[in-house]
Amino acid sequence: MEALILFAMVLGLLFIGLPVGIALGLSSILFITFFSHDSLSSVAISLFGAGQHYTLLAIPFFILASAFMSTGGVAKRLINFAIASVGHFRGGLAMASVLACMMFAALSGSSPATVVAIGTIAIAGMRQVGYSKEFASGIIANAGTLGILIPPSIVMVVYAASTNVSVGRMFLAGVIPGLLAGGMLMLAIYVVARVKGLPAEPWKGFGAIVRGGKEAGWGLFLIVIIMGGIYGGVFTPTEAAVVAAVYSMLIALFVYRDMGPLKETPWVLESDGAVARVGFNGSVYGVSFFLVWMIMSFFATADSETVTAGERALWGLGIGLGIAFFYIYKRGHDLHESMLRCLLAGLPVWRRNLVAVARAFFPALFGSETRKVMLEGTKTTVMLMFIIANALLFAHTLSSERIPQVVTEWMLGVGFNWFTFLIAVNILLLIGGQFMEPSGLLVIVAPVVFPIAMELGVDPIHLGIIMVVNMEIGMITPPIGLNLFVTSGITGMSLARVVKAAMPFVAVLFVFLILVTYVPALSTWLPYSIMGPELVNP
Repeated sequence: MEALILFAMVLGLLFIGLPVGIALGLSSILFITFFSHDSLSSVAISLFGAGQHYTLLAIPFFILASAFMSTGGVAKRLINFAIASVGHFRGGLAMASVLACMMFAALSGSSPATVVAIGTIAIAGMRQVGYSKEFASGIIANAGTLGILIPPSIVMVVYAASTNVSVGRMFLAGVIPGLLAGGMLMLAIYVVARVKGLPAEPWKGFGAIVRGGKEAGWGLFLIVIIMGGIYGGVFTPTEAAVVAAVYSMLIALFVYRDMGPLKETPWVLESDGAVARVGFNGSVYGVSFFLVWMIMSFFATADSETVTAGERALWGLGIGLGIAFFYIYKRGHDLHESMLRCLLAGLPVWRRNLVAVARAFFPALFGSETRKVMLEGTKTTVMLMFIIANALLFAHTLSSERIPQVVTEWMLGVGFNWFTFLIAVNILLLIGGQFMEPSGLLVIVAPVVFPIAMELGVDPIHLGIIMVVNMEIGMITPPIGLNLFVTSGITGMSLARVVKAAMPFVAVLFVFLILVTYVPALSTWLPYSIMGPELVNP
C-alpha cells in the first residue's frame, strides 16, 4: 500500500507539470512526513550524501570535458577522418556520420552533446550531396544515443553509483556493445543505400585516412588517457574525469585553437617557407611521439619497480629523434636542403608559437569563451545533479520502506526466472524512458531491480548494460526523448517529422537490445577478462 501511495504521488506531481527532480524530492519528503516512520533528518543526510558521493564527482568533470570538446573543431576533424575511412561505401557519408558519433561518444559521454556536435555539421553535409533531410536527421538522432553506451558514459557512472558496482568494469562492458550497435546502424544504412541508390564518396586512398587521423589525433588521444589511465592503475574513474577536463581545455585552447585568444591563429603561416615547414613539422612529430610515449609507457609500467622514468625518457627521446630526423631527411632531400638547414629554419616557427602560447596562456584560461564554456558545463551539472540528488532521496525512501525486498519476494513467489525478469525490466525501462531523463530513471529503478537480479543470478554488469541500452532507446522515443528535441532544434524540423524519421532505425536498436539482453558475453567478456568478475556484497 505504501509503495502505491509513493508512486501515485510522483506520477501526480509529474502530471501537474512539476520538473522530474522536484517531483521526486517533494513526493519523498511528503511521504516521509505523513506515511513513514523514517525521520525527516534522513532527507538532509541523503541530499548531503549525494554531494559527497565520490563516484558521482566524475560527472561534472566529464561534462566539462565534453563542453570543451564540443567547440566545433574536434567534431569537424572527426567527421573528416570518418569520411576518409568509410565514405567510399554506398551511403558512405551517412556511415561516416555514425562513425563520427561513435568517436565523439568516446570523448563526451553525453548523448545530446554528440547529436549537437556531430549533427550540426554532418546533417548539412549529407543534405549537400543529396540525402533527404529526414534520412539524415533520423541517422543522427539514433547514432547520437551511442554517447551514453560507448565509454566514458555519464549514465554508466550513475548506475555504478546507484548499485556500488565498478565504474571501470562498466566502462569496459560498453566497448563491445557500443561497437556492435554502431556496426548494426552502419549495416542498416548500407542496405538502405544499396536499395535507394544513395551516393558514395570517391576513395581518396590511405593517405587521406592518415591525414584525417593526424588531424583528429589529439582529440582521440583523450580516449587513451581515460581508458589507459584507469586500466593501467594510474587513477580512478573520478580522477580520470578531472584529467580529461584539463586535457580537453588545453587541447581546445592551445593545440586546436578552436577558442580563446589564439582562435584562427595557425601554427604555420603562409609566409613560412617550405624549408621552415619541413623543419617545424619534423620536430613536431618527434615531440608529439615523445609526449605520447611518456604517457603510454607510464600507464603500462605504473606498477613496475624496475622501469624508471629516466629509462622511459631515454627510449622515447631516441625514437622521437629518429622519427624527426627521418621526416626531415626525407622531405629535405626532396627540397635539396640539408637536415641542419631545415632544423634551423624551423626554430623561428617554434619560437613564434611558444611566445604566442605564453602570452595567451592566462588570458585564454580566464577569457570570455572559456568562462562561457565552463558556465554552460556548470548549468548542465547543476541540472543533472539536482535530478540525481532527488532521485537518490527517492531511492532512500524506497529502501527504508523495504519496497525492493517486497517486490523481490513477490516476483520470486509468482515464478519469475531470469529470462522473464529481464523482459519485465526492459518493458519497465522502455516505458519509463519515454517520460524521464535517463540518469534520474536509473537512480530510481536500479535500487529496485538490482536485488531481484542478484537473487535470480543476473550478472550486475550485464544488468547495467541492459539498462543503459534501454536508456538509449528512451532518448529517441517520444514524448520526452532528448535526442528528438535536440535534433529538431538543430534542423528546424517539427518534432513529429523527427520522430517519423528516427523510427526505422529505432527498430535496429530494438534488435540490438534483444541481443544484449540474452547474450551476456557481449557485456561481460571484456571486463571480466581484464579485471575479473564483479563481486557484489550481499
